[in-house]
Amino acid sequence: MQIGIYASGTTDSAAKTIKKILDDEEIESFVITAKSKAKQSDCVLVLGGDKGVRNYFHRHFDSTVPVLGISEGESSGFLAQIDLREFSSYVRILKKQNYTVEEVPRLGVKIDGKNVYPVLNDVAVFSSKSAMLMEHTLRVNDEEVWHDNSDGIIISTPIGSSAYSMSAGGPMLFHDSDVFEIISVNSLDITRRPIIVSNKSSIQISDISARLHCEVVLDGLDRYKVNSMVECTQYLPPAKIIRLKKDSAAISALAKKVHLAEELLSMPPSSKLLLKTLEYEGALTQKDLANKTLLPSRTVRLALSHLLKKGYVKKKVSIRDARQKIYEISKIE
Repeated sequence: MQIGIYASGTTDSAAKTIKKILDDEEIESFVITAKSKAKQSDCVLVLGGDKGVRNYFHRHFDSTVPVLGISEGESSGFLAQIDLREFSSYVRILKKQNYTVEEVPRLGVKIDGKNVYPVLNDVAVFSSKSAMLMEHTLRVNDEEVWHDNSDGIIISTPIGSSAYSMSAGGPMLFHDSDVFEIISVNSLDITRRPIIVSNKSSIQISDISARLHCEVVLDGLDRYKVNSMVECTQYLPPAKIIRLKKDSAAISALAKKVHLAEELLSMPPSSKLLLKTLEYEGALTQKDLANKTLLPSRTVRLALSHLLKKGYVKKKVSIRDARQKIYEISKIE
């Protein structure tokens, strides 16, 4: 058996840990880099969680080799199924190839007639400055659906439906659905609702304009300037994702997402504010959080205790000062 290891943007120690586990099981492996020559492999292990899996498929269009996503933190992703700490307990299942392979649809994207990389989650078109309306025309299979003024528009795959599009009011789709969804974000037309189209459809967003230039955001990672048109179609072949756990099927994954959303809604306002601050600012000390949120120190301390207990935030020692504890999001995507 030959296994590739892709660890772009992650720690060297994680890749070394994976390689040692594979060596102990007498499984041949090699590290995949941007400069490495293509080699035949039975599967590819991708470190870096969901983001790492998206990055891999953005750079490797050929998806005939199945991929196993591995997270270095919490194993609650949709694409990265297992945690680095539990990989050793699954390596023999991997060796026997006793796993299922899920085919995940991708969107092919053209911006002003030029192809860019296919996406796994979503394509979003917005004004380059927030809180500024964008005008556009939506066509599906060359037929006009609407001419709209809104904050922007999102085209999502089924696996992306539980991410950005859900936050914008779109429905959650089962991962094996042969459809894409389209959401107009905060339209001036209050009757505008998300629409579902066949994944065989050709989707065009044209006549794009705003007071400033507009941008296309791919999978929430890269931004491209757009002058007038974005075209989206199904990209073949689909991405192939290895599933080792039975409880991470589409229904179970969506159920976990719903449960998470319910827990977030029931949180105290102070806990929600700390989570949002950590999301925007990154890792912070307790004192930093108090300064950023303007909450009393006691309130910050109680909110952190609640978040730590629930597992939404993790605490670690500051590299700069061992006496300081810093807090960061551990479970929220």
